Amino acid sequence: MGLIKKLPYYSEKIPGGAIVTTSLESVLHFAQAKSLWYLLFGTACCAIELMCTGASRYDFDRLGMIFRASPRQSDLIIAAGTITKKMAPRLRKLYDQMAEPRYVIAMGGCTIKGGPFYYDSYAVEKGIDHIVPVDIYIPGCPPRPESLMEGCLHLSEKIRRQKLSDWQEK
Repeated sequence: MGLIKKLPYYSEKIPGGAIVTTSLESVLHFAQAKSLWYLLFGTACCAIELMCTGASRYDFDRLGMIFRASPRQSDLIIAAGTITKKMAPRLRKLYDQMAEPRYVIAMGGCTIKGGPFYYDSYAVEKGIDHIVPVDIYIPGCPPRPESLMEGCLHLSEKIRRQKLSDWQEK
């Protein structure tokens, strides 16, 4: 009975019985949205705010976000900071090593569009979306931990609304 109350939009109670029906798709998306394992790719000042989000004050773990050091165990890359042309192949290699479905959050102005280095530096990528497909953009210089947490909640919603057939299209 408690399961039915906790998952009202994923399950349906058959009148007169205590049977829960749901689709495999709903169960998979619910499980993945509530337990995202992330890989950090921090290269500059935005990485400090990223690390702050995992500390005790903001406690990223309460959202089900678990840090993993290996891309093979991660669902999500959080890229924060300036991405140089020398770092771009490494980011792409990490992304390719992740299992499907995989997601990317771009955090900060330098990651999203090159930031203040857009016109002044030949060595800086003009946006991470040239290297890997990005699911969520979090603007700011640097964005606050609250913004990162909100972006992760938006990603969870996006995962819940996804269809299984969308995983092969990415």
